[in-house]
Amino acid sequence: MTIERIVPALLKTWLHDGEEIAVLDVREHGQYGEAHLFHATPLPYSRLELEVQRLVPRLDVRTVVYDDGTGDDEEGGVAQRAAARLSALGYRRVGVLAGGTRGWRAAGYVLFAGVNLPSKTFGELAEKTYHTPRVSAPQLAAMIAGPTPVVVLDGRPASEFRKMNIPTATCCPNGELAYRVRALVPDDTTPIVINCAGRTRSIIGAQTLINLGIPNPVYALENGTQGWFLADQALEHGGTRRYPDGSGSPALREAAHRLAGRFGVPTVNAQAVRAWAADAGRTLFLCDVRTPEEFAQGSLPGAQHTPGGQLMQAFDQYIGVRGARLVLFDDDGVRAPTVASWLRQMGHDACVLKGGLSSGLSLPAPSTPVPPALPTLSVQALATRLARGDIAVVDLRPGMAYRAGHIDGARWSIRPRLTADLAGETRQIALVADEPALAAWAMTECQPAQPPLLLEGGMAAWRAAGLGVVATPDTPSDAACIDHLFFVHDRHDGNKEAARRYLAWETGLVGQLDAQELASFRLPTAGA
Repeated sequence: MTIERIVPALLKTWLHDGEEIAVLDVREHGQYGEAHLFHATPLPYSRLELEVQRLVPRLDVRTVVYDDGTGDDEEGGVAQRAAARLSALGYRRVGVLAGGTRGWRAAGYVLFAGVNLPSKTFGELAEKTYHTPRVSAPQLAAMIAGPTPVVVLDGRPASEFRKMNIPTATCCPNGELAYRVRALVPDDTTPIVINCAGRTRSIIGAQTLINLGIPNPVYALENGTQGWFLADQALEHGGTRRYPDGSGSPALREAAHRLAGRFGVPTVNAQAVRAWAADAGRTLFLCDVRTPEEFAQGSLPGAQHTPGGQLMQAFDQYIGVRGARLVLFDDDGVRAPTVASWLRQMGHDACVLKGGLSSGLSLPAPSTPVPPALPTLSVQALATRLARGDIAVVDLRPGMAYRAGHIDGARWSIRPRLTADLAGETRQIALVADEPALAAWAMTECQPAQPPLLLEGGMAAWRAAGLGVVATPDTPSDAACIDHLFFVHDRHDGNKEAARRYLAWETGLVGQLDAQELASFRLPTAGA
């Protein structure tokens, strides 16, 4: 099969020609996070079939995949392999970036470290555009200790809030702020401070409330929990304080609709969206921006759960097609227009579904390729065969999970390297995986001497049976652990230097953009 090679200059043109395009970095997460294209979507080869039709639902969209461009290293040209798999799945316009990231850099274009680059860069630009008010960590500490009440709202999801939080803070993800702030701060005078772990969500959360026109003084906490830690203030851990159930309020509905109008957010009805879904020339994403709990209770058929705050913060984890149509909805008329106002400023074609959850819209559910079936073996059978020595255990869980505890004698591997790792192995293979489908897809390129088996119930079943595990803190090595991003990874774990480096990286993002990347955003000009 011949896959078209796309030279860097052509891809650069495609990225900014206004047509839809999916640019997929198919390396593993750690490799992606060290150096990648600004507008790339991370889609590790190990998860390709599990995620691609959610991220890139239209088979005819221009799709370019890339790796580091070596092609003959131990990864065996993962971009070529990924392109072949995409073609097998029915994608009809797949190309490979010639030279990968090395070719991109050699052509004079910039590679970026970190994750969620467009969203975080946008946050920095938004602060410069709006001059978002901010307070430093010492200033907030004084406010909390002082006689005047202050409300601190943490704009991150509950899972991140539990890791660490500012004392007195309440978890209220940014996508929920417009809907819940009047219940959390019912008066018009109490100062409100929005924080996150770094910068972006503090800025966007605070500016959301300001854009909505609430009269309270509103501030972003400069540098978030990292700034708090760097100022030698104590963080809390394991926090569960969050917005109360039933705290949603329509009080800011009119303000949200005015805000949407200010930034040209269209409202579309179900009939129009059905017509869009039938348009073979455009990609459509139906986005439920409500909470996970609300989504679990029922949503519109064909919708993807994209919690509003995270859709703004981590857009590339939900949407893999640049230039696609985005239809946002809620059940309150507050959250969707507020989130859409930001997405339009980020340069996306976002609109709001009239009637939201009550619109009657029904679209076909995104499909997921069905993996080949793997026969299973029980924990007891594996333990018996391990004692006999006639089976080889391969652990396909994340590298850091393997380090923390694995079956004695198991080796760690990952899909891009699995064929090479199994070369010469004559024993039957037993696979350990958190997701059976991940293991099944990983084996599609391998031709083991005997049919592979999947450990039924995975490591959870092994542990539940009381069987021992071993920890190897240095295996796989950092270099081998390509699925883990080590870039300032310990900034939340007491490493002040890593926190300083991260904040310097974040504030330096805008300066790395070229003119076309900068022009992809649609923030208002002065006085607008």
